[in-house]
Amino acid sequence: MLDFASDFLALWAVIWVANAALYFACGWAIMAHAKRHPERKIQTRRDGDGRVGVEIRESLRSIGITAACMALAIALTLNGLTLWAPLTGWWGVVAGAAMVILGYDLYYYWAHRLLHTKRFKHLHRLHHQSLAPTAWSADSQSPGETFIVQSFMIWAAILLPIAPLAFVLHRLYDHISAQLGHCGYEFFADRTTRAPSPMVCTTFHDQHHELYNFNYGNYFSLWDRVHGTLHPEYDGLVDKWSAKPESPARSE
Repeated sequence: MLDFASDFLALWAVIWVANAALYFACGWAIMAHAKRHPERKIQTRRDGDGRVGVEIRESLRSIGITAACMALAIALTLNGLTLWAPLTGWWGVVAGAAMVILGYDLYYYWAHRLLHTKRFKHLHRLHHQSLAPTAWSADSQSPGETFIVQSFMIWAAILLPIAPLAFVLHRLYDHISAQLGHCGYEFFADRTTRAPSPMVCTTFHDQHHELYNFNYGNYFSLWDRVHGTLHPEYDGLVDKWSAKPESPARSE
């Protein structure tokens, strides 16, 4: 038990520091690039920069909770406290990461729907204070919401044969895609981010912040399409953005 506790605490510290560093590095790079392309701003009538200080403080707290969930998942795996031994080899890591990404997208869709119900929406209210999100908004959420969505890693570790490195790959993908999805500027809209492709661009989650009751998915639009919660104008907006040329970057 002492080994498990020490593994957990060491992992939590390393993961929190690494994730916080990624948050600042990735956030600064995304927003610096975005500010040089004002023509790509999605919500032109709103400015989300006024909440940046609050969003950073809330995000650092949430990253601590996310790091705890990830540390617990890996500590359980390292100490053999799971139903299955993790898949080994590079293919096992890749397969494990794919299982976590696909499984998390389905889990997130329904967890997100739950957070919009009357009983749980108070947990989600903080995140939706960012009507025009920025890259700093990605982890700006309540502790309760963070635990609900990120505890998937714990269940995945217990129920699936996931190697520790697969959780690392998933976390990198999850974090970077979240900051890109919240940045408020559209750089990725093309035919791969609309029907029949399940992939999404920044507009997908930006619509959710602006309009609230659409686009609950995380990485893919699949579950929103199946359950009728995709905004009816999403695909059309993707076409409009993809046809809009990107202007040369403005110098600061």
